[in-house]
Amino acid sequence: MLGLVLEAWGLFMSNVAGISPTLAAYLARIGLAGAPSVDGCGLAAMQAAHRQTIAFENLSVRLGDAVQCDSASAFAKLVTAQRGGFCFEHNQLLADMLGEAGFDCRLLLARVLLGNPATIPARTHCLLLAELADGPWIADAGFGGSYAPPMPLIDGALAQSGDGAHHRLTRMDDAGALAGSFLLERKGPAGSTDGRGAGGAAWEPQYAFDLAPVLPSDLAMGCHWSATHPQSRFTKVTVASLCLPDGFASMVDRQFTSWRMEEAPARRDIADAAEYRELLEVRFGIALGAADIARLPLWD
Repeated sequence: MLGLVLEAWGLFMSNVAGISPTLAAYLARIGLAGAPSVDGCGLAAMQAAHRQTIAFENLSVRLGDAVQCDSASAFAKLVTAQRGGFCFEHNQLLADMLGEAGFDCRLLLARVLLGNPATIPARTHCLLLAELADGPWIADAGFGGSYAPPMPLIDGALAQSGDGAHHRLTRMDDAGALAGSFLLERKGPAGSTDGRGAGGAAWEPQYAFDLAPVLPSDLAMGCHWSATHPQSRFTKVTVASLCLPDGFASMVDRQFTSWRMEEAPARRDIADAAEYRELLEVRFGIALGAADIARLPLWD
């Protein structure tokens, strides 16, 4: 029924605004009245609406379900079924919808450094590169640990997000370095992360990436590793997060945390499956059946 409603809404919107039914359904999902302008402001508006509406989560992984990151699968799960997902799903969807809105963009691969040891991790994150009139920008609707706003791809570029955090993009000295060509860093409140951020006044690495072309098979490999490998964070921890206009909310296993700039932090342990299900629906917009909640590896 939900799919039929979204399809009907999409057909209506496309007739009114001259946009495709899929883009119309996506815009309705993230709460935007129309397609954004093809510039940095439009990119920022679309990414923020996406990340404040569609939760980051790995519930499918923890339930033992297959995770696919192709365009059709990402749209069906995150828009039609109104679920969340992890980076390969989020950014595939964002790239597709930006393309339909007139942006020229492609996906990149990255190595996540937030909360990782000094060893260089695998390329298990993706983001996107958008070619705008004023030059290339990066965007990311799928970084589950914190919010990273769109930024121009310029050495030393700075940005500030609504949670009060500052962000910096640095070109590495060696463009062929194993870690990547660019480093994205953050400094700001630890509360506006999923618990992996140290917070404070020091710059903290988020991820490193390069600009090499990425094939669908590269994305599928990264998605498969993230969803199945025993060393992947997502096969060990059950997570959900949602960016707030001025903060961050997350569930990591059975701990719920909500942080906003003008409010005292809220943190508590989740007592049972019923409370988990309620928080998941009310705070993260994900309606998961009681039987599926019971199957999550969170309960004795």
